[in-house]
Amino acid sequence: MPLNMTKDVFITCAVTGSGSSQDRSPHVPRSPKQIADSAIAAAKAGAAIVHCHVRDPETGVPSRDLGLYREVTDRIRESEVDMVLNLTAGMGGDMVFGDVENPLPVSEAGTDMVG
Repeated sequence: MPLNMTKDVFITCAVTGSGSSQDRSPHVPRSPKQIADSAIAAAKAGAAIVHCHVRDPETGVPSRDLGLYREVTDRIRESEVDMVLNLTAGMGGDMVFGDVENPLPVSEAGTDMVG
């Protein structure tokens, strides 16, 4: 039985790539401004969904810094370009447990996961 394609297509663009993709090309955006500009350009080119990680602007390594996410999000919202913004940290989270006798609750120092 042949498959019938629908005419509705949703294009997703991952503007920052994944993992260490910042070392593979000088065109991978690093700063919040570069990431937001890339997301806006992707949406203007037809992407319905823009998938964004944030990176340390100096090193390009993946980051979970909420301030960087806030700046990317604010810049994209200020552009008033219509898109679904998919933010992700991708590299997991850090959970620091207490000592062996009392592992719970998790330590607030160093833990960046929330319920």
